[in-house]
Amino acid sequence: MQNDPKQIVIPKQKVPRSIKVRLVAAAVLALLCPAIWYVFSSFGDAFFPTYRIFSKGLLGVQATLASFAPFALWDFLTVGLIIAAIISLIVRIVRKRSLIAWFSTVACVLSATAFLFVGGWAVNHYAPPLSRDLGLDVEQYSNEQLAEACAYYYQQAAQLADQVPRDEEGELVPQDFFELARIAGASYANISDQYPVFDGTTVPVKALLLAGDPLLYSGHVGIFFSPTAESSVPLNCASSEMPFTMCHEAAHRMGLASEEEANFAAIMACTANSDARFTYAGYYLAFCYCHNALSDSNPELAQYLTDLAAKSSLADGAHLIAQDRYATYLHYLPYEGPAKETGTQVNDTYLKTFGEETGVRSYGLVVDYLIAWYEQSSPQLQKP
Repeated sequence: MQNDPKQIVIPKQKVPRSIKVRLVAAAVLALLCPAIWYVFSSFGDAFFPTYRIFSKGLLGVQATLASFAPFALWDFLTVGLIIAAIISLIVRIVRKRSLIAWFSTVACVLSATAFLFVGGWAVNHYAPPLSRDLGLDVEQYSNEQLAEACAYYYQQAAQLADQVPRDEEGELVPQDFFELARIAGASYANISDQYPVFDGTTVPVKALLLAGDPLLYSGHVGIFFSPTAESSVPLNCASSEMPFTMCHEAAHRMGLASEEEANFAAIMACTANSDARFTYAGYYLAFCYCHNALSDSNPELAQYLTDLAAKSSLADGAHLIAQDRYATYLHYLPYEGPAKETGTQVNDTYLKTFGEETGVRSYGLVVDYLIAWYEQSSPQLQKP
């Protein structure tokens, strides 16, 4: 008599409910990101200023919760989560355990972070121009108007150049990072009464420790991490730009996503500050942006302005400005390389994705704002 072979039945393993919940949550949050992007890119005007009020409120809560540490928490949190994910993955592979629980957790964390970034802040890129809130008439300008504004900002910076701490050779003395961070964090309070768009949290800017040098190698001097609302700057940022860079990252925390507008807001905040280190940095960067633009459009006129200043009563200040520009160039020279090209390309792609058509060139478009600001204030200013 022949026996029938026994059939071995392998029971199906049920996926735990908690894993299903994480997978569904990750999928929903991931799908919401492009949906939100599409709605705001298509109908952005309909959501402002209401959305910016919501965004600033959310960012204010996040920034306050993270303010107990003077350094960027996201910096350590990101590294810690990456290490934990790698170790847990290796353990599961070695023990031959299912990877679906690991995948669901990683997917949930990544999608939640992306949702906070896009839904909580990034769509501020589609806000109406800052010029509307400031009452500025920003338009295209002639080389003559650019030269006049450039000369004015040069004059202001030259008058302040010897008021900032310097050594015997005239080089800027490095300042206490955390003192500057505290001042920068509260810098917009000086202009928020006149311009409510700058009303927001005043917690200090954060020091970027682990990712500080890698960020500089990527060609960037600061970063705003919206999921924790931390405006962070590397400790090794150039002294001439440190106050401005801090105020730039703090501007992003005000819901100003545009790089052009964050640059202009930082200059406004710096020049309205009673601390000479900030006031000088504001006018110094305003001059640098205008002079760079003028050098591109009319090199002879740009050179004439600097030569004229070097022979005027502002010769000492003009010399210090030139010294600061060269020192800044030397400071960042070691960070030049392939990583900068890659970082610039990544940032360019991100900016274009969120509506800044000129990409990384948008950083320099602040010149139109600077000329408009000068033109609007010119009746009260002594023209150079």
